[in-house]
Amino acid sequence: MKHLWIALAVIGTLVAGPAANATEEPEWTLVHRDGAFEIRDYAPTVVAETEVSGERGQAINEGFRRLARFIFGGNEPNRSIAMTAPVAQRQVGQDIAMTAPVTQARSGNAWIVTFYMPPGSTLAAMPRPLDTSVSLRETPARRVAVLRFNGLATQNNINEHVETLMQRVAARGERAIGPVTYAFYNPPWTLPWARRNEVMIELARV
Repeated sequence: MKHLWIALAVIGTLVAGPAANATEEPEWTLVHRDGAFEIRDYAPTVVAETEVSGERGQAINEGFRRLARFIFGGNEPNRSIAMTAPVAQRQVGQDIAMTAPVTQARSGNAWIVTFYMPPGSTLAAMPRPLDTSVSLRETPARRVAVLRFNGLATQNNINEHVETLMQRVAARGERAIGPVTYAFYNPPWTLPWARRNEVMIELARV
């Protein structure tokens, strides 16, 4: 977990201060809310991603560094791109069935770390990453179930909320597809009860 907080410390340096509350997020509209549980419709979004193997904390640390280099000029034509929130992470090949137990991520797994490009970005207009391990793609419009929670983003805390998320999805008769994504919004010095973390999963559209 030490490496995760190192990465988030860098994030906090970028978004801390008066501008922190103005950090943009991907565009979405609210479909349903029940306490910390939400269903959102996300607009198509351009993302920068990189795949990293290893323990979760180490992976987000390394992934963050690669993506940060890209948005701060490590691209052709050396153009800066605004930082947005959240920084997201998902496990490669980890599709979670509705009845599957949530387990601690094993060392040696691969992870996708994602930065969302500013709203209104188009794939055609994005600069080319100089690091070949960084790729750009456009995610289509999608419906997503989200559970928001506070506190430290330990694996046990994440696992507990993933289980609750899946229970809430099942209770509504929805069908989850794809892997669970973890989303982190705050600098590490944010008090635990004020932190915004989310676990989210895409829902099948009827």
